[in-house]
Amino acid sequence: MDEPGMSSYAEIGSPLTEVDSLPSSSAGSSSADEDYSSDADREWRESLQQLELLLTMVLVPYLGKYFGRKCAYWGWGKFMEWKYPVSVEITSPGLFKGAGAIEAAASL
Repeated sequence: MDEPGMSSYAEIGSPLTEVDSLPSSSAGSSSADEDYSSDADREWRESLQQLELLLTMVLVPYLGKYFGRKCAYWGWGKFMEWKYPVSVEITSPGLFKGAGAIEAAASL
């Protein structure tokens, strides 16, 4: 033992010498604000979070409802054609699609 007061545990070399060789860091560097390199980076991440919220809270439910109803109308039409062999003819596809969009928007 070269230094007085050093235990035999330090001589084995595991924890003390490994901890001594690690780079030092301040205790306050683990906060979320200091992880970002600049204010612009933080603003960018906040903008991305807002965009994600817009997509998950507004657009996805609206589109899911619209396409779900389209699928249901299609499936119901196919079932009715199978059960009762009658031809269903849509005279104005644009009006039919618009009515589906208005109905989906009205029930939100």
